Amino acid sequence: MTAHSGAGGPAAGLTGRLSERSVLDRFVAGVRAGEGRALVVRGEPGVGKTVLLDYLAGRASGCLVARAVGVQSEMELAFAGLHQLCAPMLDHAESLPVPQREALRTAFGLSADPVPDRFLVGLAVLGLLSETAGERPLICVVDDMQWLDHASAQALGFAARRLAADPVGMVFAARVPGKDVAGLPELVVEGLSERDARALLESVLTGPLDAQVRDRIIADTNGNPLALLELPRGLTPAQLTGGFGLSSAVPLDGRIEEGFGRQLETLPAQTRRLLQLAADRFARSR
Repeated sequence: MTAHSGAGGPAAGLTGRLSERSVLDRFVAGVRAGEGRALVVRGEPGVGKTVLLDYLAGRASGCLVARAVGVQSEMELAFAGLHQLCAPMLDHAESLPVPQREALRTAFGLSADPVPDRFLVGLAVLGLLSETAGERPLICVVDDMQWLDHASAQALGFAARRLAADPVGMVFAARVPGKDVAGLPELVVEGLSERDARALLESVLTGPLDAQVRDRIIADTNGNPLALLELPRGLTPAQLTGGFGLSSAVPLDGRIEEGFGRQLETLPAQTRRLLQLAADRFARSR
């Protein structure tokens, strides 16, 4: 858990997003004013949800910021995500009612009691956030919520619906939000505008770019920032300057994958082997 005390600036690499920034600025201002707030940031992979969360954290001057990220390999581990977010706050658990404190200790493996009651865990999380926010406003940021274990998602969603007069903000980013955060306010993140997409694309290219190729890339990516950054890396200088061989027959994700493949081909054999071993290990852990 980190504390932000200085004036935060925009997150590095954030292009455009004026309306989204405005929503997040108002969110932080509300928490600073003592309001409990919750928000779900929803959007497709690569659209920039994580960058917006970084922007939010950077703007949270004077607030404590706690962060967690959903991990696919931990989806079957009950309370893994909750532990990641709340473990640094456990010093405040002593102020909780005994049943809630013991439920939380059991959830985190600090006690050998039977499986804790989920309602008590939810109440304990709500109380823990409230107690922590007694020091200064607290903002909890949870990225990749679609990969959060169900027990954690349930407890955090329970708490998010019951934030009241405590200066606590909870922000969840997900590709497709689950039922645990259904009904909470949403910020839908879509592709960049044509103007911002063009600015982002031109900021990462060092060589010439044909205007028709540029417009084709922007149209094919629908302004998705990750696609805008990665798709040109898989194109040759000839394709970038004249469009030779540029085709949309292959789906966008397939072309990005092909681009990664071409980048891998330029690496030494030993490096490629290490990457293959890491990928195989990750696949087995899922």
